[in-house]
Amino acid sequence: MTMNPPAPDNDRPPPARFALDPWTWKEISYLLSNLPMAVAGFVYTVFMIGIGVGLSVTVVGLPLLAGGLQGARLLGRAERGRARALLGVRIDEPSATALGRRDRGVFPWLWSSLKDPVGWRAVLYTFMRLPWGVLTFVVSFLSLFVLWPVLPFTARLLTNADRAMARGLLSPSDELERRIAELESDRGVVVDTAAADLRRIERDLHDGAQARLVALAMGLGLAKEKLTQDPEAAARMVDEAHGEVKVALQELRDLARGIHPAVLTDRGLDAALSAIASRCTVPVTVEVDLASRPAQAIEGIAYFTVSELLQNVSKHSGAGSASVEVWRSGERLLIQVSDDGRGGARMDGGTGMSGLAERLGAVDGLFVLRSPVGGPTTVAAELPWRDRGGDGAGTAKRP
Repeated sequence: MTMNPPAPDNDRPPPARFALDPWTWKEISYLLSNLPMAVAGFVYTVFMIGIGVGLSVTVVGLPLLAGGLQGARLLGRAERGRARALLGVRIDEPSATALGRRDRGVFPWLWSSLKDPVGWRAVLYTFMRLPWGVLTFVVSFLSLFVLWPVLPFTARLLTNADRAMARGLLSPSDELERRIAELESDRGVVVDTAAADLRRIERDLHDGAQARLVALAMGLGLAKEKLTQDPEAAARMVDEAHGEVKVALQELRDLARGIHPAVLTDRGLDAALSAIASRCTVPVTVEVDLASRPAQAIEGIAYFTVSELLQNVSKHSGAGSASVEVWRSGERLLIQVSDDGRGGARMDGGTGMSGLAERLGAVDGLFVLRSPVGGPTTVAAELPWRDRGGDGAGTAKRP
């Protein structure tokens, strides 16, 4: 799950007024509940963290401290829920990095828990809330009876401090937390993609080449039996078997090309993309401007991205021509595939665009589609550049 930064401008409450509207009553409820929540959090923090630190020289001290930090995480979650319900503050939930590592062993979980910044910030939040909770409870309670004409403005002033405190200490660790969540999501996409590719290869082998080889073995067995009795029939069966061998070899070549084409390994993106373009039903101009070759994984992703995009051009675009451009800009590999077809392509249109976007996103890439109805269609893809080390690929243009 990808986490987004808090949006304080979008969850800002309406301006305070002299009338006691529903927003004001929610803020008063929040201020009055500050004291019991602050007392509970302070007692828990002093008790659990104090015991954990005090016994840290023993065997049980560090596990107790780690458990106390995980409990502080839960208190932070409760405070985020209270702020969301009564103050309208939208704070994203931090990623469960420490909780999710217990299956890797006790010591990795213990270490990740002890250095968990979310847990320590929650400890700081609950510890410093006691004096603030007493102050807000006393001020809001007295204002209900003494200063009620200005109570909405007093409540707004105090709850604005609460909002700032919650955002500052209970929000995720900005870029680090969001990056962890993105990498966890991307890892799932990579695993799912690899599993789907393995299933596709297994299905192609089982339904294609394997079935032909089984039929070939049976045909050769029958030809062997007829060799002495009916040589002409045996010769015809051997000839048929020879044809089956050729078809099976072609299917295996196609399958190997789908896994990783030899021309890509031997000659790079220029020759490999030109080979794809030659098989496209639409005339395609290929321009590859690379002074060196990228890493093999990046090169393979670029190849299969262009391959699938050109298949979409052949099947769905109705275009008269298309173009492929590949170049390097800084530390990024840029790809642009354009056609002059009917347009109207969408990410959810069943043409595999969403799958391509997920695969590129899994390696920190970008995928942008622009396809107005009536055309033209332009797809821009961006991949991180990693050097291969010594392998070169020059600049070339091929119609």
